[in-house]
Amino acid sequence: MVNERVMEKLGILADAAKYDVSCSSALSKRENKNKGLGNAKGYGICHAFTEDGRCVSLLKILLTNHCIFDCAYCVSRKSNDVKRAAFTVEEVVDLTIGFYRRNYIEGLFLSSGIFDNADYTMERLVRIAKKLRLEYNFNGYIHLKAIPGASDELLKEAGLYADRLSVNVEMPTEQSLKLLAPDKNHVDVINPMKYLKNEIIGYKEERKSNYKAPLFAPAGQSTQMVIGATQESDLEILGMADYFYQQMNMKRVYYSGYVPISYDNRLPVIGTPVPMIRENRLYQADWLVRYYGFNVNEIVGFNQPNLDLDIDPKLGWALRNLNQFPVDINTADLELIKRIPGIGYLSATKIVAARKFKKIMPHDLQKMGIAYSRAKYFLAFATPFQIQRDLTSIQIKDHILNSQKSKYKNDFSNQLALF
Repeated sequence: MVNERVMEKLGILADAAKYDVSCSSALSKRENKNKGLGNAKGYGICHAFTEDGRCVSLLKILLTNHCIFDCAYCVSRKSNDVKRAAFTVEEVVDLTIGFYRRNYIEGLFLSSGIFDNADYTMERLVRIAKKLRLEYNFNGYIHLKAIPGASDELLKEAGLYADRLSVNVEMPTEQSLKLLAPDKNHVDVINPMKYLKNEIIGYKEERKSNYKAPLFAPAGQSTQMVIGATQESDLEILGMADYFYQQMNMKRVYYSGYVPISYDNRLPVIGTPVPMIRENRLYQADWLVRYYGFNVNEIVGFNQPNLDLDIDPKLGWALRNLNQFPVDINTADLELIKRIPGIGYLSATKIVAARKFKKIMPHDLQKMGIAYSRAKYFLAFATPFQIQRDLTSIQIKDHILNSQKSKYKNDFSNQLALF
């Protein structure tokens, strides 16, 4: 039974953790062994969606919201007048095991404020993961924050017990970090990223020749940027994300719309809407770069440094490049079909596979679940399915916007409670 004091801590530290969105168990393949607890193979956690559409959860908490830093954008900053709490190592372990046995969670996402220094905090995070793995034989998913400034030895030990590690870059540029968190710098963030990248690669290579070699952060590493707290353009944000993907082998970059929590004049005033639509557009653009073959400079550029908020980035690119349309999906290659608005990654592969057996027509696309009302403006078919080709980009945009209703609103949804 969880005692009253621990429940009070849980309320404080779960609420403080809701601003960290960089949690996903994708690609972890830790299997249950020796009749242990849990199984992270193929599962996602923390109200994340898996590839087959399931929504799963985790215990998402801070070890403590005490912090030696005074980052203006952070609710746990040392100057903020909030109720403070800290778990012991044993309390986090007991909560994780207890909630897992009750089927509340499928893993643990553990971050923390900084107690006295980076090593002191990181050592406790590692002890929790190690205790779960070795003493309780817990094989569920564990995501740990890698604390900037912690020693390589602690980061290495963390990677041996956690499925994923993340070092939050926090601000998209060094200038913004210096403005809002003058005690921090990007070097302290980039260095552990480089170390983790090299260790992940090294352990993967070792397992090719020795299958008994230990796993090291099998789900890779991720990071998070706060957007909307400062004036960076989407070009700067996506450029930084692309750097992480290309140079750090990052699995995911997460974008967190800034929630106004401070009267600091360096930040948007309290009451300013959370930039949820912009956050969503950044995720869409991120997806285009990672899975659709787009270059960042095709999506945003110096002439248009910010994404359109009223249309998605793929549609925006298509409207700026009407010279590449209409496309005959019966002859076009897969890469070009993936760029057609309304046709997703999997749908494009279905089209290429299906056209080996018959000529694809509009009704075939509709049966595949493609957003034909959007895609039709960019497709070419033989008569009688020929469409108007003399529409301007503005006309096409108006037609599409008038035929759809956005599900995104300028509101903020709180993290779901565990109970």
